[in-house]
Amino acid sequence: MAAQTAAAVKEALAAVASPEDARFLQRFFKTGEGQYAAGDIFIGVRVPQTRAAVKRFSALPLAEVEVLLASPVHEHRLAGLLILCSQFSGGSSLRRRDDAVRHAIVDCYLSAVRSGRVNNWDLVDSSADPLLGEYLFDRPRSLLFELARSESLWERRVSMLSTFAFLKHGDASTTLQIADLLLDDREDLINKAVGWMLREVGKRVDRDLLLTFLDAHAARMPRTALSYATEHLDPQRRADYRARR
Repeated sequence: MAAQTAAAVKEALAAVASPEDARFLQRFFKTGEGQYAAGDIFIGVRVPQTRAAVKRFSALPLAEVEVLLASPVHEHRLAGLLILCSQFSGGSSLRRRDDAVRHAIVDCYLSAVRSGRVNNWDLVDSSADPLLGEYLFDRPRSLLFELARSESLWERRVSMLSTFAFLKHGDASTTLQIADLLLDDREDLINKAVGWMLREVGKRVDRDLLLTFLDAHAARMPRTALSYATEHLDPQRRADYRARR
C-alpha cells in the first residue's frame, strides 16, 4: 500500500507529468494575466491520470489532504478534492460514512473553497455536487444562498453546481432559486453553470418546471445561460425563447 502522505501523492503525479501537457493546460484553463485562472500552475497531468493516481491514496488523512489543497499546483489540489470525494462516498475502508466524518470532510472542503483554492471550473465541477450537494440534500441549504451572493466567481459556481446533487434526487427547488439569484451575473462561467443546471431540471426532474422558469425569465437571461438551458428543446421552442431576449 502506498504511503498515505501528501508527499507521496505529489510524487505519483510528478511521475506521470508532461511538460508539453503543462503548456497546453496552462492555456486551456486560462492562466494568463487578466484571465479567470491567472497565475495557476500546472505540471501537466491529465484528469484521467490524476484519477488513476489518487486511487492508491483513498485513506489519506485529512491533514495530508489539506496539504494538497494548499498547494499552488493545480493537479495537487484536484487530487486532494478527488480524495475527499472518495472518502465522503465511503470509498475508503478506513472511514465510516457517519455524520462526524462527513462533516469533517465538508469542513475541509469549505475551507479550501473560502480560501480560494477551489479556483477553476474543473475543480468546482468535480467536487461541488458529490461533496457539498450530497451533504446538504437532507440538511438546511442556506449556505448555498450565502455562496451564491459571494463576490467570488468560484463560490458562486460552487453554489450552482452543488444543486446538481439535488436534481439527481428529483428535487429542483433549490436549483431554480439559485438560478434566479444568478441570472444577472456577468461572468460567463456562471452563465454556463446556470444554463447547464436549468437544462438538467428539464431532463432529470420535470420539463414543465424548466418551461415555467423560462416563460418567466427568458427575456432577461444572458445569451449563454439561455442557450445552455434550451439546447435540448425542439428548434421552434428554442427559437421562440431566444427571440424574447
